[in-house]
Amino acid sequence: MCVSLFAVFALVPLWMIVAGSFTDESKLSVDGYSLWPKPFSTAAYQAIFAGGTLWKALFASLFITIVGTALALAATAGLAWVIARRIPRLSTALAVFGYVPMLFTGGLVPLYILVTQYLRLTDSWFAVILPGAVAPFLVFIAVSFFAQLPKEILDSARVDGAGELRTFFQIVLPLSKPILAVVGLFYAVHFWNEWFMALLFISDPNKFPVQLVLQNLIASVANAANMAPVSSNVAPVYQLRLALTVVTILPILFAYPFAQRYFVKGLTLGATKG
Repeated sequence: MCVSLFAVFALVPLWMIVAGSFTDESKLSVDGYSLWPKPFSTAAYQAIFAGGTLWKALFASLFITIVGTALALAATAGLAWVIARRIPRLSTALAVFGYVPMLFTGGLVPLYILVTQYLRLTDSWFAVILPGAVAPFLVFIAVSFFAQLPKEILDSARVDGAGELRTFFQIVLPLSKPILAVVGLFYAVHFWNEWFMALLFISDPNKFPVQLVLQNLIASVANAANMAPVSSNVAPVYQLRLALTVVTILPILFAYPFAQRYFVKGLTLGATKG
């Protein structure tokens, strides 16, 4: 009963956003949110999909999310496995390398100089991807999981002549689907919601991710007018904000059910030690 009530309280705000995105602008701007879209209007969605702004932003966000998650997952899994293997000198050095950023950061200015002056990634989607490619917290969650893998299976693979790479790809990774799903989901949510790095390093509007478009839309009414058709007299500003919010959260909502069966198991196995 308590869980059902909590679910209702959690879903009501989400439903009000969806209902508001289908409420006519004249009613929404005067009366605010409501549980039912009266009068019903799809003007905001027509305005969003009328031009190419949203499609370009969605493509940018999908590229950043897919490529970023793949690179981050590969880097995190590889780094965590080497640390978990406890190789003399190497594992300790990499553990320190991963642990120190959890305590100290170089700051925004050094990061900006590194990305723009040395890596020269200005107006590149990789300027958004590379700074978040390794999350130390997720690395150590993966290390905790890898450390619990049965040593007998790994030893038998080595006795049969499997090298480190073959053991990692054919033995370790198939056994690590739960933690890889959890880590991948965390990375995917991070990259999909990322807008600040794009704000810093991307100035080409054609390369803006959808979250930055939403941020600009919230900050500036003029952007809402630009997204509306030229023939419109008044842009549905409030309705546009809600509609774009719905569009941005739907992919993540659809991603969770596919990873749900691994999610709890991965977190539990990665957080316990036995």
